[in-house]
Amino acid sequence: MLLAVLLPFIIAIIIPFLSKWKYKVHTGYLVTVVPVIVFIYFSQFLGHGFEPVQRYYSWMPSLNIDISFNLDGLSLLFVLLISGIGALVAFYSTYYLHTSEQLGHFYVYFLLFMGSMLGVVLSDNIYVLYFFWELTSLSSFLLIGFWHFKESSRYGALKSMLITVFGGLSMLGALVFMNVITGTTSVQQMISQQEAILNNEYFPFILVLLLLGAFTKSAQFPFHIWLPDAMEAPTPVSAYLHSATMVKAGIYLVARFSPMLSSSEWFFIIVSTAGIVTLCWGSYMAVRQTDLKAILAFSTISQLGMIMAMLGFGTEAAVFAAMFHILNHATFKGSLFMVAGIVDHETGVRDIRKLGGLMSFLPITATLALFASFSMAGVPLPFLNGFYSKELFFQASNDLNNVLTGYAGFLQSAIPYLAVLGSIFTFVYSMYFFFGTFRGKAQLDKLAKKPHEAPVGMLLSPIVLVAAVIIIGLFPHLINESFIAHAAEAVSGIASTHHIVFWHGIKPALIMSLTVVVFGTILVLSLPSWRFLYTIVPGPLSLNKFYDGMVYRVERYSEKITKGYMNGSLSRYVRLILIAIMIVTFAIMALTNGFTIEFDNLSSVTLPEMCVAVMMVLAAVGTILTNNRIAAILILGVAGYGLSILFVLYRAPDLALTQLIIETVTVALFLLAFYHLPDLKKKKESIGIKAMNLIISIGFGLLMTMVAISAHSSKWFDSIAEYFIHTSHELGGGNNIVNVILVDMRGLDTMFEITVLGIAAMAIYGLIKLRGNKEDE
Repeated sequence: MLLAVLLPFIIAIIIPFLSKWKYKVHTGYLVTVVPVIVFIYFSQFLGHGFEPVQRYYSWMPSLNIDISFNLDGLSLLFVLLISGIGALVAFYSTYYLHTSEQLGHFYVYFLLFMGSMLGVVLSDNIYVLYFFWELTSLSSFLLIGFWHFKESSRYGALKSMLITVFGGLSMLGALVFMNVITGTTSVQQMISQQEAILNNEYFPFILVLLLLGAFTKSAQFPFHIWLPDAMEAPTPVSAYLHSATMVKAGIYLVARFSPMLSSSEWFFIIVSTAGIVTLCWGSYMAVRQTDLKAILAFSTISQLGMIMAMLGFGTEAAVFAAMFHILNHATFKGSLFMVAGIVDHETGVRDIRKLGGLMSFLPITATLALFASFSMAGVPLPFLNGFYSKELFFQASNDLNNVLTGYAGFLQSAIPYLAVLGSIFTFVYSMYFFFGTFRGKAQLDKLAKKPHEAPVGMLLSPIVLVAAVIIIGLFPHLINESFIAHAAEAVSGIASTHHIVFWHGIKPALIMSLTVVVFGTILVLSLPSWRFLYTIVPGPLSLNKFYDGMVYRVERYSEKITKGYMNGSLSRYVRLILIAIMIVTFAIMALTNGFTIEFDNLSSVTLPEMCVAVMMVLAAVGTILTNNRIAAILILGVAGYGLSILFVLYRAPDLALTQLIIETVTVALFLLAFYHLPDLKKKKESIGIKAMNLIISIGFGLLMTMVAISAHSSKWFDSIAEYFIHTSHELGGGNNIVNVILVDMRGLDTMFEITVLGIAAMAIYGLIKLRGNKEDE
């Protein structure tokens, strides 16, 4: 299992080398093998007798961070979607992306994303889950911005990253809270301590922070604005990230923690409200769009809202419907994105106002779009899987027990009506997409090129997905007990199976479906007459404007603040740095009782030590008062050599030798650079600047003094000196404790110190060469 998760990352490393032969063999063919292998491996777990599988790999046990995988019905559903859709998208991309593209970059990002998603849905350790979660944001940022030469691609990539990373950090806060409360980093063990979390005073913060992570990732209102702009990515990216995988990560998070949170009334209120509002708003806004991918983007938002609402209901029937619709949505939405890509590829146009009548030119593509769009609309036909899960959604919304009071009670009674409203517009945008693209009069003069049917290889992936739409619709029992039931059980904790049939009598769910078809048809036929409503709602209001304004203000105010102190004055920079260090350090010392002063266990001070100390003080003061550069260097050396004498007097010869060497080198370097040192002239500074310099100098000197005294007086931890004394010979094989500490005990520190010195030396050499070249010019 670990190899299955790591396989995409391993292959991603070698893709740059394989892509060199892309003109002989398209890199996509090689990449397709990876998700196929992963899909075949996890397919072995399918079946009626499926039992959850755990795998544990030790990583950082001292930090309680280990790679632990939990494969239950929920994660199996997502793993098969990630790998199955991934294989189809990778194969589809071989025909969509030309070999002149940067295929090496694309497929590296693609595999990084795939591996990250596998890690998210399989990880049982919360911090490993968070690592993969943020890696999905990073890799999707790279995929969305793949065509980085387009400003719209860069804008969409940045927007998606800002919003989803904000949610990821919020989620991390919730995970840390739960870790502290339960004392474990295992998701399953946290769920088993449900009462401890629900009864904790910080539970409201946990719930809000966790749902922020889920809502931003799954594009729930009002965080949905990043998804339409992400459509600037290549169509294979849209088909993968925004129909079957990334946008469902938030759905997965809510489903994974539902056993812990669903008993809370606030979970029902927040999740159901967000989901049903997202369903209605996304479906309403989809009809406003004119770009094919924008229509599908808002349709994805609405479908995700419907799934989120069902998880918010929390009933066993609603959870089963949600799991079923996750699968169905991946099939029909993935195929529709590929259809949109084919239309764009073969006509050079995605504007639905310029399309129409393409059924005569792209008959196979039109047929695929017909089945997929009608399935998305929930048209009551027995061979469309979307109808079954839509019926279960209506049934679940009707079966809510209206026992809650207040807003929760009102929400329960309003949900069925809102479900119908959102589904009516779902029907409208589905018909709008199909008939606006493939029916009507062809406008060949508005197309960039003459349309013709796509090559067979490009059609193969959507054909497989549409075949899944039909097969699931005709034989839903094939995936019921052996697949969907296990996923629902992992979320609800109830082992039950729903009998999925096309005809189940005249019940409220059927009446709701027929209502959707009737009113949806009326709205489709009268679309031109009511489209003006979009000038009223949303009208000039736009969440995108709010986002753009917020980003603009942050950048503008940040620039003002930065320019306020970054004025090129090195003295100002030093003052600001020293003031910040003083404030922070003094504040921490005050809060932690760091001003404790103890005189126990101190060496006695005799006349020689006092004389040396006085000499060092006079040398330090003399350095400030002198105007001669050589005198200043030599006087400064007196202070340094005086410290060496103090080390000798206090029987620390090794430190004395080190200090002597350092001081000698320092004085020598100053003398070598004597010619380039500035003249020590008194600057004409205001009294305020002089007073500030005096305060900073005295304050920082006092700070260093207090830190030294506090380090001796405050014993927060046992001294590590005894450990070094007893183990230096045994572990390091040396009698000189200091040498053993530097070389063995702190070997990594020493290595990195040497590395820093080496980098500094190369930088200095580069500056010298640069200056030499300028002088030559």
